[in-house]
Amino acid sequence: MRSVRDFMAGVGFFFQGFSWVAKNTRWWLFGLIPALIAFAVYVVALVFLGTNASSVAEFLTPFADSWSWRESFRTLVGIALFLGGLALAVLTFAALTLAIGEPFYERLSATVDPLEGAEEQPWWRTLPRSIRDSLVTLFYVLLFTIPLFILGFVPVVGQTVVPVLGAAVSGFFLTVELTTLALERRGMARKQRFALLRSNKAGALGFGVAVFVLFLVPFVAVIAMPAAVAGAALLVRARLAPVS
Repeated sequence: MRSVRDFMAGVGFFFQGFSWVAKNTRWWLFGLIPALIAFAVYVVALVFLGTNASSVAEFLTPFADSWSWRESFRTLVGIALFLGGLALAVLTFAALTLAIGEPFYERLSATVDPLEGAEEQPWWRTLPRSIRDSLVTLFYVLLFTIPLFILGFVPVVGQTVVPVLGAAVSGFFLTVELTTLALERRGMARKQRFALLRSNKAGALGFGVAVFVLFLVPFVAVIAMPAAVAGAALLVRARLAPVS
C-alpha cells in the first residue's frame, strides 16, 4: 500500500508543477521556447523518417528480395521503424529540450526550488556535463527498450505486458532527466542521483509515468515541459532531497 501511495504522490507532483506554472505564466511562456525548438527538430526528423521508411526497410531487408510477400513484410518493417523512431522521440524529448534550454530551465528550476547558498554555475560550463549524462541515460534507456521493442512483436505479451514495462522504464528515466537540475544544485553526481531515485522507485515512477503518458501526445509535450521541470523541482524539494 505504501508503494501505491508513493506512486500516486509522484503523479501528484507533476500536477503540482502544472499548478505552479499556471500561477506563474511568465515562467511557463519562458519554458516553452526550448520545447518548441526541440519539437520542430523532431517533427522534421519524423517526417523525413516517415517519407523514407519504405526505402530504409528495403535497404535493411535484402534477404527478402525473393519472397512473394516481401512488400507486405517490408511495409511492416517500415511501420515498425517509424513507431520505433516515434518512441525514441518521446524518450529523448526531455533530454534534448533540457540540453537546448539549459539556461531557461536552470532558472525555472531554481525559482521553484530556491536553495540558500547554492552556487549557480554558468550554463556553458554545465552543458557538456549535461549532454554527457544524457547520453549515459540514453544508453540505459536503449538497453531496456530495444529488448522490449522486440518483445512487442510477441503475441499477447507484446500487447499487454510490454507496454506496461515500457511505460515504467521510460517513466523512470524521464524522472532521471527532469530531476537532474534540482539534484545537481545539491551537488549530486550522476551515480548519486541514480541511487537516490532507485531508493524512491515508486515516487519516481509515478512522476515519470505521468509525464511519459502526456508526452505521447505530440504538442502536449511542448505545453507540459515547463510543468514537468517545475514538478520535478517540487518532487526533489519535498520528497527526494528536502531542504533541512
